Amino acid sequence: MRSNRAKARAGVSLAATLPLLTGALALGIPAAHAADNPGRASLAGTKPAWATAKADKGAASNSAQVSARVYLAGRDAAGLAAYAKAVSDPSSPLYGKYLNAKQTQARFGATKAQVSAVKSWLKSAGLTVTAVTQHYVAVTGDVAAAEKAFGTQLHNYAKGSKTYRAPSKTASAPEALKGAVLTVTGLDNAPHKASHHDQLPPPDAVFKNSGPFSSYFGSNTATTLPDAYGTKIPYAVQGYTGKQLRAAYGAGTYTGKGVRIAITDAYASPTIAFDAASYANKHGDAAYTTSQLRQVLPDGYTKTKECGAAGWYGEETLDVEAVHAVAPAANITYVGAASCYDDDLLDSLGKIVDNHLADIVSNSWGDIEANQTPDLAAAYDQVFQFGAVQGIGFYFSSGDNGDEVANTGTKQVDTPANSAWVTAVGGTSLAVGKGDKYLWETGWGTEKAALSADGKSWVNFPGAFTSGAGGGTSKTVPQPYYQKGVVPNALATANNAAGNRVVPDIAAIADPNTGFLVGQTQTFPDGSQQYSEYRIGGTSLAAPVIAAVQALAQQAQGGKAIGFANPAIYAKYGSKSFHDVTDNPTGSGLAVARVDFVNGLDASGGLNTSVRSLGKDSSLKAVKGYDDVTGVGSPAPGYVDSWRRP
Repeated sequence: MRSNRAKARAGVSLAATLPLLTGALALGIPAAHAADNPGRASLAGTKPAWATAKADKGAASNSAQVSARVYLAGRDAAGLAAYAKAVSDPSSPLYGKYLNAKQTQARFGATKAQVSAVKSWLKSAGLTVTAVTQHYVAVTGDVAAAEKAFGTQLHNYAKGSKTYRAPSKTASAPEALKGAVLTVTGLDNAPHKASHHDQLPPPDAVFKNSGPFSSYFGSNTATTLPDAYGTKIPYAVQGYTGKQLRAAYGAGTYTGKGVRIAITDAYASPTIAFDAASYANKHGDAAYTTSQLRQVLPDGYTKTKECGAAGWYGEETLDVEAVHAVAPAANITYVGAASCYDDDLLDSLGKIVDNHLADIVSNSWGDIEANQTPDLAAAYDQVFQFGAVQGIGFYFSSGDNGDEVANTGTKQVDTPANSAWVTAVGGTSLAVGKGDKYLWETGWGTEKAALSADGKSWVNFPGAFTSGAGGGTSKTVPQPYYQKGVVPNALATANNAAGNRVVPDIAAIADPNTGFLVGQTQTFPDGSQQYSEYRIGGTSLAAPVIAAVQALAQQAQGGKAIGFANPAIYAKYGSKSFHDVTDNPTGSGLAVARVDFVNGLDASGGLNTSVRSLGKDSSLKAVKGYDDVTGVGSPAPGYVDSWRRP
């Protein structure tokens, strides 16, 4: 997975591009009979699309090693999905009738007999069981043993300039297991590398923003710079604070008291407690109380270089500080993954669900749908469904590259935001005026043009697309029931006449040019590590902001868990609960001026001056009503109170 983080140094995502990715998380992949393999049940989605006959380079060595996870389907996979839907649907008599973690496992989890049968099958094939959890059985062994266990040959395939191993046909499990197996992951080894325990690196090099700034939108006009859209434009804000965001999204007197929010990312910032406390103190946020911020971390870390571990520190810092700024009394639990790989991220989500560490989970990571693997998609969906049954809602950032065409050459959405079982959070550009007054929002999409050498014009104004909120129509996930009648048919059927999932569901501030001020310990040129602040954005900001707003809403409804929120969010569509965000709310075009240090630290390397046009998100458009940039819109002052129960 990659982090969706968008640092202000470029105004675009600094996402580490990470390798093994998940996908269309509403697949509910069933085991099906394999006509050419009697006595076996096929595990759909286990043969990757790139493992083609043309790319086949022959059988893998029998002695090569395989590490795999066999995910357990549990007692009643269909019943799990049905119950998850019922407790999340305001029109259902079971709405809000959640089970606790123990009850959920007893009703839907794998039985001891199922686990024992799966272990016996794997061992009989010559594989070694290395771990057993409530969700999976992990095994290692050689290729020959894996082929025997899963009823398929493992071949080497060309993928781009490299060669990886994958099943030559869909894997299967013995029919005698009676559907105990959901799927298997790890037979495809692209692009796994040897794992080893690493020490976390020091923080990344310091980054600072240059001024001039606005303290609120429009407070400082760039009078000496060229016009844009027929008028003088303001300098970008230095970065909004919690006070401004709380006012913009109607927090009122709610603080999130008594609500538990979890945050997942990879790795863990070694300075998070100091940074979070320093930031709160400097900006007037409530001081953290004892145990209000805690971390649940793995025993060790892997793939720190490949995943860019230090880059994830800023992600954790942003998420924690944004949640606390908007919901200052909420309890925050950071659950760090051992790496940026799916297995480790799934383990983090599993910890939250198995121990019910929180009711609201913010996740600022993901990747493109084209990189998904259906086997992992099924594993993710199962965790989300277990969470929904317990009243746990998952919020995922929708991505920072708009329709992804500029990034990948293909129009597509991001994942796991495309899951029908999570709330996908899109992004906006936010204008908060004097006195913390909400002025307007556009869909987040930025075009950038540089100042000419003579300072009299903007070169090729409005310039090229740089970044924007992810969104669009999934190619693989069927349209969920709650989007029907709200999402325009043209969007839903863009890739399939039957209709598919459209992203996002809701939105909040994301644009780095109207972003959030964050404080983090960074490494300075002299090698010292010092606390410093900078403006940040991306849907990595939008996700924790919405998670915090949901905490306010949960407090408003007496502390009762909101759970999987999408059915209720769409039921509020068209009400005063939302700002209906459009791309050009003033009708005259919108832009800000921005000045950046060339070296990211000081003026010694020179300055870059540019104009950033707002509301220019690739081919995606924020329009009246539901759209694929902001979903149903952003929270309006009436949103939080709309969750109050009579």
